[in-house]
Amino acid sequence: MKQRSKIHYAWWTLVALSIIVGIGKGALNNTAGLFLTSITEDLGIGMGQLSLYFSVSAVVTMVFLPVGGKLMAKYDTRFILSIGILLQAGAFALFGLMSSVWGWYILAVPLAMGGVFITVIAGPVIINQWFKKSNGLALGVLSAVGGGVGAIAQPITAGLIDGFGWRSAYIIIGVASILIVVPIAMLLIKRSPQAHGVQSYGADEVATGQENQQATEEIGISMAVAKKSTALYALMLFFFLITSIASFSMHIPTYLTNQGFDITFAGNVMGTYMLGILFGSLLLGYLVDKIGSKYTAIFAMGSGVVAISMLLFSGSNTAIITFAVGLFGLISSSIGIVAPALTSTIFGKKAYSQIYSTASLGLAISSIVALPAYGFVYDATGSYISVLYALIVMLVINIGCVFIAFNDKKKMVEKGFWTE
Repeated sequence: MKQRSKIHYAWWTLVALSIIVGIGKGALNNTAGLFLTSITEDLGIGMGQLSLYFSVSAVVTMVFLPVGGKLMAKYDTRFILSIGILLQAGAFALFGLMSSVWGWYILAVPLAMGGVFITVIAGPVIINQWFKKSNGLALGVLSAVGGGVGAIAQPITAGLIDGFGWRSAYIIIGVASILIVVPIAMLLIKRSPQAHGVQSYGADEVATGQENQQATEEIGISMAVAKKSTALYALMLFFFLITSIASFSMHIPTYLTNQGFDITFAGNVMGTYMLGILFGSLLLGYLVDKIGSKYTAIFAMGSGVVAISMLLFSGSNTAIITFAVGLFGLISSSIGIVAPALTSTIFGKKAYSQIYSTASLGLAISSIVALPAYGFVYDATGSYISVLYALIVMLVINIGCVFIAFNDKKKMVEKGFWTE
């Protein structure tokens, strides 16, 4: 199979995928918080009551992830992505018709099911199919574009809510997301490189002389072996902890105001955090390709320790605090880049979508546990200091998880479990 144009189709796939995932994350998931105040004031619903739908969504995500991984591996990618956005964005649009909090609880189910495909599985799985070379860079671009879409979508959504009301804003964003994503998925995304008549990007360099390219792409650990491995559970713990650590970003504005800074400074610092995610995504993607996922993961966790330590001991130095929060953006970038890269390196391509979706259960569990836990600690102590120390401990544990997973991989390879 030979490449048909100067620009490999993998790059067009990445452009299409970045738009799809960016809309799912940036325009749908990341704007959800902007609606809460308007809804609670309009319908007389308590903030706690309404916010529970996030927990419902997280539980559904946890339950549906293993199923989603199997469906992604079995059926046409274009079909799965189209169904995914219809579920996620369709539920989002239907929020605009609800008058009872139960509507959010019920619609959180299809919202989460669609989100599993669009925001969790699609990016790593499709990039793994298309990129033999520059896999880390592709993941970095995907994460960076998602952050960029989110930065654009936030003010647009706020303007729609202010100008047309929260009901119309829900419907406009939901319908627009479907109208953008479905054509892109159907026209630009292909089931596989082989279905498009090309090799994966860089496959001729990575696997020179291989007669059966499809077979070489499927080398790795089987799901049956992975389920019994220490590496899988170390990876699940890594996913759980990295997501728990990153979710503290939601509490950073409160932490800063608690330290005596005003809301304007907190807002500016969170802008630096978004830039940290954007540039951190590109940096981590580059490092994955250059030094491998193992050392990139250790670098990212070490950067997190430095960032948290600076927050703890910076006092009132605004420059140090701003830099620390920007550096903390590397942790959020790690979820979309380091975690899937570790999965690919440790387990190979053979059962990637199933193994990645199973490991991502740690991500879903964290979404249920971490955010409210930090809030309860703050309510009980009036401070986030103990939480910051806990984050450092989590980062150190994650470094340990990386070493454990790679040692177990070595044992599996020695036992002959790394097969086609």
